[in-house]
Amino acid sequence: MITSSQLLLKRSFDLLLAILLLPILIVPILILVLLSTFDTKQFGLFAQIRVGQHGKLFRILKIRTLKKEPHHLGSLHLSATRFGAFLRKHKFDELPQLFNVLFGQMSFVGPRPDVQGFADVLQGEDRVILLVKPGITGPATLKYKNEDLILSQQDNPEMYNRTIIWPDKVQINKKYVMDYSFYLDLQHIIKSIYQ
Repeated sequence: MITSSQLLLKRSFDLLLAILLLPILIVPILILVLLSTFDTKQFGLFAQIRVGQHGKLFRILKIRTLKKEPHHLGSLHLSATRFGAFLRKHKFDELPQLFNVLFGQMSFVGPRPDVQGFADVLQGEDRVILLVKPGITGPATLKYKNEDLILSQQDNPEMYNRTIIWPDKVQINKKYVMDYSFYLDLQHIIKSIYQ
């Protein structure tokens, strides 16, 4: 299982890498936020509440990819713009999470941060997942890199996610925490870049 010294090394690496990447990525992030603002007609940066380390809630930062459109029933619904779909496909919408790493809310590698109703309600030994900060990438993220496509092909996407994908992610993330090594973190980062 991951130790306190490994957690300290992990955080030190995250902080160093975030500081090194910030000067390189700050301009592209600002440009994408500006383009998204024009594209969606709303401010291009937005925050969502997610479950973090030890079940603590935090605001994850993303570039906006959805716009509000009139629904045929008279209400509004959200749909991805063409530019937004491009950002989501290449994960560029997640670049602002560099600041979440910098602020100590996330790690470069770990379980993806979930909305309430998933990680925060884990029971028993499954709660070991909450020992680590959620990550921008990780073993479960790599396995389910086409999760949106998989869910779009299901008759009941929400049920499929809760009964098939989520339990599998829990097992993958438990193994990640139980068998943690810094070397594997580096492997996950490299795989994420070249996938």
